[in-house]
Amino acid sequence: MIKIGLIREGKIPADNRVALTPSQCKWIHMNSDEVRIIVQSCSHRCFSDKEYQMGGVEVKEDLSECDILLGIKEVPISDLMAGKTYLFFSHTRKKQPYNKSMFRAILDKGITLIDYECLEHDDGQRILGFGFFAGIVGAHNGIMAYGMRTGAYQLQRVYTQKSFRQLIHIYFGLKLPHIKVVVTGSGRVAHGVLEIMNLLGIIEVEPDEFLSRSFTYPVFTQLKGQDLYEHKQSGSYQRDDFHQHPQDYRCKFGPYTRAADILMNGIYWDNQVPRLFEMTDIGNPEFRIKTIADITDDKGGSVPTNLGDSTIDNPVYGVDRRHFHKTAPYLPGSIDMMCVGNLPNELPRDASRYFGEQLIKYVLEDLVKGGSPVIERATMVKNGRLTPHFAYLSDYCQPD
Repeated sequence: MIKIGLIREGKIPADNRVALTPSQCKWIHMNSDEVRIIVQSCSHRCFSDKEYQMGGVEVKEDLSECDILLGIKEVPISDLMAGKTYLFFSHTRKKQPYNKSMFRAILDKGITLIDYECLEHDDGQRILGFGFFAGIVGAHNGIMAYGMRTGAYQLQRVYTQKSFRQLIHIYFGLKLPHIKVVVTGSGRVAHGVLEIMNLLGIIEVEPDEFLSRSFTYPVFTQLKGQDLYEHKQSGSYQRDDFHQHPQDYRCKFGPYTRAADILMNGIYWDNQVPRLFEMTDIGNPEFRIKTIADITDDKGGSVPTNLGDSTIDNPVYGVDRRHFHKTAPYLPGSIDMMCVGNLPNELPRDASRYFGEQLIKYVLEDLVKGGSPVIERATMVKNGRLTPHFAYLSDYCQPD
């Protein structure tokens, strides 16, 4: 019998999502004699202790009997249990400095770490993620922020709705001005953004039309890799080559800064990928973009005006166009930034349900049976030692 524990989220601010919902735990118990789920008691989870108990799931404080522990965000060092197998988003594969001490503790405590972000199908497509709902909430917040800036319309906050289905109802009858929205990316985040564009009746147009025409109705265009980047020498775009050698490419986004009112950013970024624009560009009078929803939320990344996280309570801040410092939102001489790192927490039950479905379909069986190539590739640390695939993190593991 494998015992799997759902841990209480300890990171501050607290995350309210879960890896498995009560109904999913009940389904697992009904369909497997090999697995039992135990849930750590928690007051801020989007599904209550009572809901798990009503589904026949044991709720308790001590999970030391569990073999595998499932969380969402990083686990505080004091909560890490030695010798256990953990699955969560560790945010360490890019050598993030703020999680170095946690990663070091994982090694010291002989833990096995399987990172959700590293679970991929054979073609490199990620198996698990909350990107779709990040796109949903991020796009809504971006449109909301533009309405706040211009006074043209008002949108309620996402978290005031109990579900995505209820959220849809607040769009009925909403008439938007003739805005032009540019959406970057082609993954789960972008798919969530496109869902909101369609629900709001924002019409898709081709990139060349977007740049050359004015419209009497709201429009958006989606820019994928080939629309955003070109090789410095050949002027072409090859996806695999770009991901292996991003420094050999230049960004073609510049014209859209002069054509768009709103940017919804959903692209993956690391420090060798060219930025969409540079900070000094926002001081150019031709820079038209007024609102940026940086949904992938990389501080100083593809969107240099990302000066750090905002929060669900206060999702928007301004960036002064002349001096480039953070300001209050909606000021005349600023650009508005929406850079929330935990967007799916505004629709936690829907996001958790989707995540758990993918976990059950593609990961759980192999996890219970002891592994698979997919799980092996996502195992960053095994029994306190870096695995070969993540040997590049050896310097990251050294004590300060």
